[in-house]
Amino acid sequence: MRAEPRPDALHSVPEIKFCGLMRASDVALAESLGASFVGGILARGPRLLCASEWRDVLGLPRAGIARVAVLGEMTAADVVAGSRALGADIAQWHGDPDPDEVAAVASSGLRIWPVLRVDGPRLPEIAWPLGRHAEALVLDAKVTGQLGGTGVALDWASLADDVARWRADCPTVRLVLAGGLTEHNVARAITLLSPDVVDVSSGVELAPGIKSPERMRAFVDAVRGQG
Repeated sequence: MRAEPRPDALHSVPEIKFCGLMRASDVALAESLGASFVGGILARGPRLLCASEWRDVLGLPRAGIARVAVLGEMTAADVVAGSRALGADIAQWHGDPDPDEVAAVASSGLRIWPVLRVDGPRLPEIAWPLGRHAEALVLDAKVTGQLGGTGVALDWASLADDVARWRADCPTVRLVLAGGLTEHNVARAITLLSPDVVDVSSGVELAPGIKSPERMRAFVDAVRGQG
């Protein structure tokens, strides 16, 4: 029997994830602003942290906020082992994992967010099997040679119908929207796609990994309809 959609799944204020964090002070600000998720990158790129840095920046497990390990190309077994070694609350898996690998990670009990990189006006069909065993599916822009944090936005209007169909078919899977979000455009993205979580990195930065407190606050206000 297919699960019924959550009553708050659509047309509600999404939760916020600040990603690409490299300073404990930015994590503390994100938490004080009411973000639900903070992410540190262990894949590649200008915001890369090593394991010890990830733990120092993201801090210890605590109520009210989940610490996300952003991972790249690796096996399902390595995703589980690496996330457990970090003590991460959630694994966000880039590197185009396949649905069977995602199912293997989910079977370990780890909270898994596979990332689907989109480069056109349609939602790839793999979105359906990819999200079947995951807690959430992350939509991000596909940019050759980069896993995320590119500042490139998706074509939200063109994707709206496909995303609505996916949400109806996968009512228990959360939708996380990433890719080029800023305080100036996030309200439109929310209106078009009704994500459960909005995920921002470069859109609130002064430089890669260095967040602007003013832009972080403005982003939160825009998400909550106060901007």
